[in-house]
Amino acid sequence: MQDQVKSFCQKYNLYKENEIQQIQLRHRFALVEAFDIQGGMRVLEIGCGQGDTTVVLADIVGDTGHVLALDIAASDYGAPLTLAQAHAQIQSSPLGKRISFHVETDFLTFHLLENIDVVVLSHSSWYFKSKEQLLQYFKRAKQLGVKLCFAEWDMAYTSLQQRSHFCAVSVLALYSAFIENEGNIQNVWSKSQSLAIAETANFQLKKSVIVEADYLQDGGWERDYANAIADEFEIAPLSIQALIKSYIEVMNETQEVTSLNSFVQVFE
Repeated sequence: MQDQVKSFCQKYNLYKENEIQQIQLRHRFALVEAFDIQGGMRVLEIGCGQGDTTVVLADIVGDTGHVLALDIAASDYGAPLTLAQAHAQIQSSPLGKRISFHVETDFLTFHLLENIDVVVLSHSSWYFKSKEQLLQYFKRAKQLGVKLCFAEWDMAYTSLQQRSHFCAVSVLALYSAFIENEGNIQNVWSKSQSLAIAETANFQLKKSVIVEADYLQDGGWERDYANAIADEFEIAPLSIQALIKSYIEVMNETQEVTSLNSFVQVFE
């Protein structure tokens, strides 16, 4: 997979000096491989963000395929690059002609002008503020009669180092429950929950796999953010404040932090 990333960076003149992005790409290639995306496919991606998964999808579908990349966020959202900056960088590369970015765009009201083969949600479902909202997205995907590929963090941690990421996610989910914010963890869906939502939308599970992700930087980033907001729970009940302190203590017990793995579910 590392050779694949190196070849990608050389071929498209993207992320050559960006080691962080190269590590992220390695994981996105593993996810897209698990999705069974094929050359020539027309893919609609929901929650494309800065385009981490988008570029890999575009590479795999090739010149005869296309990626419609949607995100509900504004073009000035994101750091260190905004969505607009990241998308402009991608569009100026040889991959640009295979991708159509649409920001400030809700999938539920987006007017499709072309047929698609697959809908992808890759590490974007935790942004959804309710189960009902996510269900409506699944239902529209089902109405299109296409395959649905879903990837998210797996809360079933397998090591003490991953436990820190688990605790950070728990703190940040509670933060969203008590304090209005636009963070990337509004709700946390487990494998069984996403499966239940998909089945409610009349999808059937065709594939379920775990994709290794402990080498990613996300666990450390989430721990840093959880530590930064740990003192902002004054409006929460005292029992929740005590729980947060417990999570923070456990989260910081280990110096080394590795990310949770990801799970992939493919529905038809």
